[in-house]
Order: sequence, then C-alpha cells, then structure tokens
Amino acid sequence: MVHIANTAVSATVKGIFAARVSRYFASVLVGAMLATGSARAQAPSFDSFAVPSGSAPHDVAPEPDGTVWYTAQAQGAVGRLDPRSGKTERVPLGNGSAPHGVIIGPDGAAWITDGGLNAIVRVDPKTLAVARFPLPKDRPSANLNTAVFDKQGHLWFTGQSGIYGELDPESGSMRVFNAPRGPGAYGICVTPDGSLYFASLAGSYLGRIDPVSGKAQVIEPPTPEQGARRVWSDSRGRVWISEWNAGKVGVFDPATHRWREWKLPGADPHAYAIFVDDKDIVWLSEWSANALVRFDPRTERFDTFALPRPHANVRQMMGRPAEVWLSESGTDHLLRYRSGAAMVDSK
Repeated sequence: MVHIANTAVSATVKGIFAARVSRYFASVLVGAMLATGSARAQAPSFDSFAVPSGSAPHDVAPEPDGTVWYTAQAQGAVGRLDPRSGKTERVPLGNGSAPHGVIIGPDGAAWITDGGLNAIVRVDPKTLAVARFPLPKDRPSANLNTAVFDKQGHLWFTGQSGIYGELDPESGSMRVFNAPRGPGAYGICVTPDGSLYFASLAGSYLGRIDPVSGKAQVIEPPTPEQGARRVWSDSRGRVWISEWNAGKVGVFDPATHRWREWKLPGADPHAYAIFVDDKDIVWLSEWSANALVRFDPRTERFDTFALPRPHANVRQMMGRPAEVWLSESGTDHLLRYRSGAAMVDSK
C-alpha cells in the first residue's frame, strides 16, 4: 500500500531516527574488503545474483542483516535480494517511478531518490509501505540522483538538473538549492566529521555544502573538465572522486587543501562508481575494461578484476565487511565481490 508522506509517517520516522542515528554513523563508513588483488580475472571471487529481467538495477545497498536493496529503474520499483536463497521481492513505487539511488537510513528503511516521481521515497523494511516526500512544485524535473544522511539524521540529495537539497524526515520539511554552474550535481557523501560534499559531472568540480546556509563552495580538481561523477569519504575525511572524462581517481584532503590524482590502467579508462572500504581501499568500476578496479593509496597500486559478463555497466557500488556489492545495470544482475577469495587468489 502506498502512503503519501504526512504527519503520521513523519512522527513514526522521528521516533526511529532518534534511537538509531548514532548507531548508523558508527557503521556507515564500514565497507567491504581487506584484500589484495591481481591483474587477472578473479572469477572465484565473484558471486552473481540474477534479478527480474528488465529491472536495469541502478544502485545497490547491502544491509547489515545480509539482505540487499536495489533500484529497478526500468520497472519503477525497488527490489530486495536475499543472497542466501537468491530470491528477490519487488516493491512498486508508483506510476511514473524511475528510481535512481538507494541507501539504508538510520531507521533501517530504504531511502530512494526517484527521478520519475521527483520525490524522495521511503520503503519500510518490515511492512514494505511506501512513503513519498515530493520536491516543491517550483522544482520540477530535478533528475534526482544520489542521497546520504548527515549526523543529524537529515537526508541530503542531488539532482542532475542543477540542484541539491535537504529533507528532515522528522518534520517532512525540505530545502532545495541551486547548484553552482547549473546542471551536473551527481554523487554525494558525508565525511566522519559530518562535512557534506557532492560531485558535479557536468560542472567538473567537487562541492562542499554548508548545512546551515545551504550554500556550496566549489573546489576545483587539478584536471579541467574531468567529469567528477561519484564521491566517497575515507576514514580520515579525505574525499575521493571518480573522474569519468579523465579516467582518473582523485582525492582532496580538506586538512591540507591539496589534491592528488592517478590515471586508471588501460588505454581509455572511464571511472564511474567509487566506493572506499573500511581499510581505506578505493574501489572503482571501469567501463572501458568492464572491470572492477582496486586502488591502494598506501602503495599507489592498481589491481584490475574482469567482470564475469560483458557490458555490465556498473553505475554504483557499496559494501559491508569483506564484501563489495555492484549493480550490473546492463545485465540484470547484482554482483558480490568477496575479499577472502581475492586474498587467496593473489598469493
């Protein structure tokens, strides 16, 4: 049953958030994998899970209990996978839905950026009830992209049409801001100290958001027109970006205000998704090579792992201890990469 967000929903969310937001931030940066890789394909390290045909899974979000949420963008639904059985359940989000991102909130619910509905959507993990938080009427067609929760339990989100915003789940109130340079706001992350950053694909910059005023500061990467796409923080508060146009991975250190960049292996790499695990290992999806790429900042070494199916089109990754999860939008599969098998293979 679909419920429009209202006072009752907000009150329910408020109680859950108050109890869980601190525990959420204790684990949100816990990712997948203590691993070393090799340059050859590591087929034994991958587990594949088929999702319903035509789903085009865009983003994926593993829960601590083992289940995995994903957005079925082409079907206007969100799905939940049980990796133990391989079974999936599907939750339609409403007519016109085209979900992009999904994350697990402090309340344990799935929170979705839905470009088709132009709304933030919450799916209750127990009842599967759907609550919608529409954007203001003067912000149509935002092309909603990615979301993250801050330490106050507020959800921040981006829209490629040139906006970013904040939702307070307790009250249902929302603020929306114009992004610098117009269209392009894409990935978004929060650092351990609570700072908020987003990447602008079309604008080719890293933006830092002042959560009080809502204003964004533009931080220029060294490579012009690099196409900063997705962004993730490591445990030290350094901010990592995938540079789609340049085929690089970049890092900005707020403590020193300095950048570093590295070109991915291959003749014409395109870095799309990025994820930093609990050991500060950086993982990227590389479209030209159809590969998962591991980068160790300590050794500045890349390892490339060929994906099991061609044209996987991995747009987003997320993890939990000893696992990296990838969404293969081009093959209707979710993919799990295990660190333990990779460590054995590399010896």
